[in-house]
Amino acid sequence: MEARPHTAQLFGSLLVALAIVAVAIAVVTSRFGSTSAAEREAQEERIEQRQELLEQRQDAREERMEERERQ
Repeated sequence: MEARPHTAQLFGSLLVALAIVAVAIAVVTSRFGSTSAAEREAQEERIEQRQELLEQRQDAREERMEERERQ
């Protein structure tokens, strides 16, 4: 008759342990995020490309303005 309460207690303890693990995983992933190093590098590369494109556009604008002033 004592086997039943021990089984229930063991089952309950396992459920609580699984809940603690799930919460710990959720806290760690939300704090640090799921962004990998490769994703961060790709994001930095995109930012650099945008900056280069903006610089090229600005240079082209300046050249057009200089041409208009010459004419």
